[in-house]
Amino acid sequence: GFIFQVTSFQGVVVRSLSTSSPHDHPEHGRLVYKGNLAKTVLGVKFFSYSTSIFNLFMMPYIMLKSGIGVESLLVQAAFYGLIGVFTFVTPVTLHLLTKGYVIRLYYKDEVDTYTAITYNAILAEKATVFHQKDVKIPDITKMFTTFYAKTKSMLVNPTLFPNPQDYNHLMGYDKSSFFKFEELEEVKEAD
Repeated sequence: GFIFQVTSFQGVVVRSLSTSSPHDHPEHGRLVYKGNLAKTVLGVKFFSYSTSIFNLFMMPYIMLKSGIGVESLLVQAAFYGLIGVFTFVTPVTLHLLTKGYVIRLYYKDEVDTYTAITYNAILAEKATVFHQKDVKIPDITKMFTTFYAKTKSMLVNPTLFPNPQDYNHLMGYDKSSFFKFEELEEVKEAD
């Protein structure tokens, strides 16, 4: 039961790691960004998930050995609540905080599209394709969001772009300065 569950779970992680080691995906375009916390995010999530699985399997055993089942309903409720927080709330919270963490970002010049690789809930890589015009920058600086791709929040570290121009284009900063320059010229002509 329990041993089999954990080994098959590790198998999923190992598989997703081994398939993602070559970062060349010509179908996605050229690699413009690589997140340096990818392994950390994966490790923390994996640890959290394995702890939750362990808790689920140990709960009946603890209940039996500690005699909590005989105790009052209040003690039982408190015990289940505490275990429940660690078993379900922690992994869910972790996933919500890290689901937008971009592991790798590819760019296709000819079609102006990006492919962001993130981890999904089962720790497998997930590709999200979006156009530069789908990028929206949040009005207020958000802790786990650099930009929105359509409606999905994405988190990147601007300093990790080998070419700063790639970051500027992703965020649309190259366009906004161009428009400002054009508007300035029009104002001068009008005067």
